[in-house]
Amino acid sequence: MTDLHGLATRLLSRIDSEDAHNLAISGLKLGLGPLAPADDPILATDLAGLKLPNPVGLAPGFDKNAEVFGPMLRAGFGFVECGTVTPLPQVGNPRPRLFRLAEDRAVINRMGFNNKGLEPFAARLARRGAGVVGANLGANKDSEDRLADYTAGLRRLWGMASYFTINISSPNTPGLRALQTKAALDELLGRIVNTAQSLPAGVAAPMFLKVAPDLDDGEIEAIADTVAARGLAGVIVSNTTLARPALTSVHRDETGGLSGAPLFGPSTEILRRFRAAGQGRFLLIGAGGIASGADAYAKIRAGASAVQLYSALAYEGPGLVVRIKRDLAQRLRAEGFRSVAEAVGAE
Repeated sequence: MTDLHGLATRLLSRIDSEDAHNLAISGLKLGLGPLAPADDPILATDLAGLKLPNPVGLAPGFDKNAEVFGPMLRAGFGFVECGTVTPLPQVGNPRPRLFRLAEDRAVINRMGFNNKGLEPFAARLARRGAGVVGANLGANKDSEDRLADYTAGLRRLWGMASYFTINISSPNTPGLRALQTKAALDELLGRIVNTAQSLPAGVAAPMFLKVAPDLDDGEIEAIADTVAARGLAGVIVSNTTLARPALTSVHRDETGGLSGAPLFGPSTEILRRFRAAGQGRFLLIGAGGIASGADAYAKIRAGASAVQLYSALAYEGPGLVVRIKRDLAQRLRAEGFRSVAEAVGAE
């Protein structure tokens, strides 16, 4: 089956990026995804009370509508984050809006939170079985009260998701990143925390904030202090970037957020800065440009308790996660670590 999945990845790489993604989702729903072997015990870790078989997660954007979290868990991911989901369905930005930059091992997207809305998302999530599945919450583009959109998502999915991510860092919804400013962020997180406290007790659902990589030190410190003051479990560093490093692809000037290999260095540096600003007050999840065990290990050593990936799947296929885990386990043992947790922030 590994060879078959590799062939499928090569074939999908020859058609429109979004069509390829939709075909991959259809194949997974039909049961055509890979089945990963059992995880190496050294990879088991705890993330804000969530017991993960391994620290390698699937980033949001792949499973926007909570349709294939089961197959992706069986493919070897330690956790899967679905979404971004908004209260009402929305079509997103006009196509084309997803571009492969093969020469740069990168992707540019301007999807615009296209999704089918909370209701079908909730219906699927309510039927989930074992495994850690998170919900990435967003706001509708034309919403008159974006803060209310986040609390609506939290209320509807309470008790269904293993954890929640507050996504205020997509560059493709106009004005969304303004919620990262200190006053706006404090108001948003205050409403999120108050809403959670009003919901039925006994639900353990850690909350994370997903931030952009395009932040200066003052913004990082303000976000870190606000997250800590509001008691969130952690920060996910980072979303896509608006920056354009030296790229060679014909699509290099497309509008949207850049992800993939060129984001690895900048996002890892922002991760280090959040670790310094956080001073142990919250956890970090590292995302951005991960395509190997070495990349995952570098994020962990820089301060991430777990990592997430997505873009590299477009080039490496679903077998990538197994290779990353195998290499990560070898690196942990080679450095004398007995667990993932021992390596967090080791650099």
